[in-house]
Amino acid sequence: MEPRVVGGEAQGMEEQEELSLRPQKLSQYIGQSGVKDNLTVFIEAAAMREESLDHVLLYGPPGLGKTTLATIIANELGVQIRTTSGPAVERPGDLAAVLTALEPGDVLFIDEIHRLPRAVEEVLYPAMEDFFLDIVIGKGPSARSVQIELPPFTLVGATTRAGMLSAPLRDRFGVMSRLEYYTAEELKEIVVRTADVLQVEIDTEAAGEVSRRSRGTPRVANRLLRRIRDFAQVQGDGRVDTAITNRALDLLQVDTLGLDEVDHKLLRALFSRFNGGPVGVDTIAATIGEESHTIEDVYEPYLLQIGFLQRTPRGRVITEEACSHLGLERS
Repeated sequence: MEPRVVGGEAQGMEEQEELSLRPQKLSQYIGQSGVKDNLTVFIEAAAMREESLDHVLLYGPPGLGKTTLATIIANELGVQIRTTSGPAVERPGDLAAVLTALEPGDVLFIDEIHRLPRAVEEVLYPAMEDFFLDIVIGKGPSARSVQIELPPFTLVGATTRAGMLSAPLRDRFGVMSRLEYYTAEELKEIVVRTADVLQVEIDTEAAGEVSRRSRGTPRVANRLLRRIRDFAQVQGDGRVDTAITNRALDLLQVDTLGLDEVDHKLLRALFSRFNGGPVGVDTIAATIGEESHTIEDVYEPYLLQIGFLQRTPRGRVITEEACSHLGLERS
């Protein structure tokens, strides 16, 4: 069952390919065993009671499978999914249009839910709790409130920054699941599955090398495999082996731990320009030409996870492990 997209543009070819790589059932989903086991129980219990599943919040670093899980939840429930994002829902009327189009039991997936405007959040509260909309029509003395009844539905929210959710919104989710980085073995299984879907022959060692350089993230693993496939087709015989994998990843500037050019720029700038820190993320962002929220959402979580960066009250600090990996010596 494919998701219905609200307000989206036509997907590019690679995005369509990405969709085809996504599992459709919990039994096909690799990794996140705790989250998966809990969702299996909650979905089965809701089905036994013939009720809609309680609202679900999925949070964690980008690329770990939050969107995929939302689609799987809808598939397991046997209902449709409607998809939108926090930045796309600018006014209460936008949310009302989406909610009133839902069928009983449908899943509404809101990506980047932490970016919902406060006015929209306030309309969402009664919709989540009591399944009705409270809309104010008109302005001034002539304004009046209209209540619109909604069918029972399940809201699945996804965020990379759970701390930015307001407490009233966060408290209205009955199921809160944090997605963790994947192990190398789990990623290797994903790489092998992706290669099979893409009809690419891959060595076991090559699959292991891709998994080790994928930052614990399935989205990165799949992206790297597609690029390695390109090198294998153009510079090899189409088969992905260890030699072509290492050559391709070196040309893509992805090192043995999965750090790319931006990671290196960030760490080297911290070391050479700021004597290793501490320094604020906005200053780092301006120095290397990246957005601060991109650093916080995309690069920093993995660098913190592997112990290359420390977050202190005064700012970010590079660690000795990072200096050793990059061959940096303090004077």
